[in-house]
Amino acid sequence: MVELIIRSMETNDLDPVMVVETATYSTPWTRDILYQEITHNPHAYYFVAEWKHKVIGYAGVWIVMDDAQITNIAIHPDYRGRKFGETLFRYVMQFAIQKRAKRLSLEVRKSNIAAQHLYRKFGLVPGGIRKNYYADQEDAIIMWVMFS
Repeated sequence: MVELIIRSMETNDLDPVMVVETATYSTPWTRDILYQEITHNPHAYYFVAEWKHKVIGYAGVWIVMDDAQITNIAIHPDYRGRKFGETLFRYVMQFAIQKRAKRLSLEVRKSNIAAQHLYRKFGLVPGGIRKNYYADQEDAIIMWVMFS
């Protein structure tokens, strides 16, 4: 069986990451935003998930002092349902723990029940609502977990 490879995102990954981004989100981040994140944000860590030498997903996390905040996590729709998202999320959580984060949070669409279920598997619980958070005015559920 082919193993999923997770590694740090590099600038030459931006084109395949944008394929994932635009296939996943109705209001995707731009290539320039991602470029700025990986080249100029000292608190940002981004990773790609490769399967069969192809970038099929990516994730980002900001770590500031004790706090880790997931900025993005996406698996291309053609590769969902194979636990790749779960593997990528686990990797990012472990990375945050290694960086000595004490807690992790993220926002998830209120309608994205599958993602909420995944995050609950890792101990995240709802902590609040961000009204009209997304460009289409959908609310976001803030989820978080404290690391022991």
